[in-house]
Amino acid sequence: MTTYLTRRLLQALATVFCVLTIAFVLGRASGKPAALLLTDGATAQQIDELNERLGFNRPVLDQYLDYLGGVLRGDFGTSYRNPGTPAVAMIAERLPATMTLALTAFAVGLALAVIAALLIHITGSPVLRAIFVWGGSLRQSIPDFFFGVLLVLVFSVSLALLPSLGYTGPASFVLPVATIATAQFVLYVRLLDAALSEQSTQEYVRTAYARGKSHPAVVMTEMFPNALLPILTVAGLNLAGLLGGAVIVEQVFAWPGVGEVLITAVSQRDFAVVQAGLLVVAMIFVLVNILVDLLYSVLDPRVRLA
Repeated sequence: MTTYLTRRLLQALATVFCVLTIAFVLGRASGKPAALLLTDGATAQQIDELNERLGFNRPVLDQYLDYLGGVLRGDFGTSYRNPGTPAVAMIAERLPATMTLALTAFAVGLALAVIAALLIHITGSPVLRAIFVWGGSLRQSIPDFFFGVLLVLVFSVSLALLPSLGYTGPASFVLPVATIATAQFVLYVRLLDAALSEQSTQEYVRTAYARGKSHPAVVMTEMFPNALLPILTVAGLNLAGLLGGAVIVEQVFAWPGVGEVLITAVSQRDFAVVQAGLLVVAMIFVLVNILVDLLYSVLDPRVRLA
């Protein structure tokens, strides 16, 4: 286990290093930020002086080495748009809102998918399967941003039941969570349905029936735990992506999360904030995947981490 964790941590460091390097290179390739930071009437000399003061007229390699040195010291720079404000502080301020939204939507979507898949296989109803699977496919065909707008039009504009923008209380969660959770539900219910169908043909299932177990008990206690294992990998990747910031959904609902900060920072070439945000996303991604691998070894004794 120690060897495995050491290897995964080294892989995580390599991943974070690659993300930071790519973010640095692509950011500089988009141009220097001074022209966006100054007013429209700024002269070329003023723009050049600001770029010089910010260090963007120095060789790119020198900028990169200084940046890596700062990262190793725990200094990710300050925002160009908000002088004196550490870039990491801006991300950390918005991260709880993104995590709360993402975790809630993930839990709701997965829980509904588990309930739906179990109902399909306990009842054996082809009608339920058609409703959940094919109805879910219809939801999956609608992009998240458009589905979110439709929810706003119906529940906020037409019915005036729910708030549509920002966070004003628990009711503000309903529409963005519904937008993300329904997309998650579609994915998991199809995977669980396929996994349960595969498990139903296994020898241990027939043995359980031969021991006198009822059909619901076989589905719940025998088939479901084994069907859940293949879902872990997909769930881990999805959760990591959601925690990184459901950027489009946050923009639709003006949610005060990381996505809003990153999009603003990209449009303004606020490199320090972009790099700090991508670092947080990368760290969350690798951490969740390590935890999923460890969970595999707990749930399935056949898996050994060496």
